[in-house]
Amino acid sequence: MTATIPGPVGTTAAAPEAPRRPSLSPSRAADFKSCPLLYRFRTIDRLPERRSRAAVRGTLVHTVLERLYDLPPAERTVAAARDLVGPAWAELRAEPGVGELFAEGGDPSDGPPGETVETWLNSAGRLVETYFRLEDPRRIQPEGREQLVEVTLSDGLLLRGYVDRLDVARNGALRVVDYKTGAIPREAFESKALFQMKFYALVLWRTRGVVASQLKLIYLGDGDALTYAPEEAELLRFERTLQAIWAAIERAVSTQDFRPSPSRLCGWCDHQSLCPSFGGTPPPFPAEAAAAAGWATLPLVERD
Repeated sequence: MTATIPGPVGTTAAAPEAPRRPSLSPSRAADFKSCPLLYRFRTIDRLPERRSRAAVRGTLVHTVLERLYDLPPAERTVAAARDLVGPAWAELRAEPGVGELFAEGGDPSDGPPGETVETWLNSAGRLVETYFRLEDPRRIQPEGREQLVEVTLSDGLLLRGYVDRLDVARNGALRVVDYKTGAIPREAFESKALFQMKFYALVLWRTRGVVASQLKLIYLGDGDALTYAPEEAELLRFERTLQAIWAAIERAVSTQDFRPSPSRLCGWCDHQSLCPSFGGTPPPFPAEAAAAAGWATLPLVERD
């Protein structure tokens, strides 16, 4: 038996807004590739997840590097960047779940033993300082920071993502830059690291007609960088890869069948208690949440 998720009703001003359109981002594509059930939990069920000190530190460092470029070029110094850490942290710690990271009774495994707010902030400051060994921000004038890029492909697939930094040369050449607070990956894992950057390069190519001259991943954990120059034929192949991922997601939604894919990453997952691979049972498929996520037009097969 086939049932359809109900769509929005009515067109008057008082009617509910139409559901947003489903889209694919680099992180959600990576989720589905690594574990379809994780994709469902994050994208459709939208289950809450714990915030970690490492992840929040990454957000803090990204915020500082973004705001660094608000300053006039001559003022983009190490000292000025360090001065941005405190105000950025003051804003960040007011967000839900952040203030509790250093509270008594917190997860003792979330960070080095005995780590305090002060030592944690110092570690963030050192990552910011490392950035200056890799680039001279006084010589860079980005076109965009934390910039939304999106495109609808010919088959209707909407791709969306946020670029940490986009540089445009006088001759129109594009450089896509992403900041990472970890260490540069081993050669065997470079392709996985570049997946996100190729995603951005594809969107920019489809929207601007220009293949990025350089994709640059800056690793602040060890002060190294990974650069790559994509080619048009490669982006075409990557586009087909994303379309195949999306087709698999559509099949999973239509059958309500998102299967787990156990791996070493399971140790970092917040949803083990709901995962069949760990003896758990996923909650019933949330048809209303799926509709709210924009899946209203897909037929859903009722499962026994």
